[in-house]
Amino acid sequence: MSKKYSTWQIAATFVGTVVGAGFASGQELLQFFGYFGFIGVIGLALTTVLLIFFGYIVLKLGYKLQAESHLPVMNFAGGRWVGRTVDIITTFFLFGVLAVMAAGSGAVFRQEFGLSTLLGSSLLIGLSLITVLLGINRVIEAISFVAPILVFSVLSISFYTIVKNFPVLLTNLSWSEPLNAAAPNWLLAALLYTSYNLVLAIAVLAPLGALAKENKLLPGAILGGGSLGFSAMAITLALIATAPAVTALEVPMLHIAGNLSPVFRTLYGVVLLAEVYTTGVSSLYGFAARLTKPNTKKFRLLAMGTSFVALVASQFGFSQLVSILFPLVGYGGLVLLGALAFYFLKTQFQDVQLPFLRYQPAPALKPLKNDNKKEK
Repeated sequence: MSKKYSTWQIAATFVGTVVGAGFASGQELLQFFGYFGFIGVIGLALTTVLLIFFGYIVLKLGYKLQAESHLPVMNFAGGRWVGRTVDIITTFFLFGVLAVMAAGSGAVFRQEFGLSTLLGSSLLIGLSLITVLLGINRVIEAISFVAPILVFSVLSISFYTIVKNFPVLLTNLSWSEPLNAAAPNWLLAALLYTSYNLVLAIAVLAPLGALAKENKLLPGAILGGGSLGFSAMAITLALIATAPAVTALEVPMLHIAGNLSPVFRTLYGVVLLAEVYTTGVSSLYGFAARLTKPNTKKFRLLAMGTSFVALVASQFGFSQLVSILFPLVGYGGLVLLGALAFYFLKTQFQDVQLPFLRYQPAPALKPLKNDNKKEK
């Protein structure tokens, strides 16, 4: 655990944990921002700021507590009861996202390559499991390696589409279909999008903070959160520029890539699979690390068992799993945002005697006893 990661690696890992099937497909961004038109773009700008802010708090707490999972961060920031509630939500979500990513991989294999859904899901689960069994350093290295490729691909296709359809984009900024959005209004949509993405990212950001130098945390959060916001903005504008034609498609960005050429469509399908992989890895590691100590026999067995159950769950279908899981966890994750914001206020105003700031957070739970001797 002595390895110290650079600003670039922190940022790339931040991006890699958030960018998954929903993000790269364009469906998430369409549901949370695109359907609101121009005001949705404003909501996305707010989300970018929030991702930077809360991402830095999680990294800082991970560094301070030398966390090996998200649990110490949640308990310290929110207290025992709030921490426990958010922990249950997060742990459930991490498993759910692994199943969603497996389903997404299967959908891409069937739609783009004409191969078995089960084959695509099994390949994603297998690669994720192998990476996780190699340890947290390999998890971070895999995610940080893939993330720049993902961002470059997304930006290239999005910018080309925006430039090509710029007059249409200007006209479509007045277009909106808020009744089809994932939330009643743009502000709540921005908060929910931040919420469930942070719930996903905290599983890796917390231990990542413990592995980085303190002076790299803020630049890493700014670069990572800013890159996410910039990429999301490019995708959203590309979606608006091609609306309403793409709004009926399950994977609108694949359609947009296909408009450039069939080769771009195939390449983007591969990129989409890589993005699914990075999210699958972070979800599996975060889930297993929460329930048992990493680098032990129990951890390895749990990771393998979880992978098998997630593979079974993935057969319920990609779109159905996304429509149920993501909004539900978004609302639950608002508790996490509140706890982290409360912690920030306490640290900034600790010398100010205000009644609502007198609450003392519960100390982080002690790490599990090291049973390596028995388990090896």
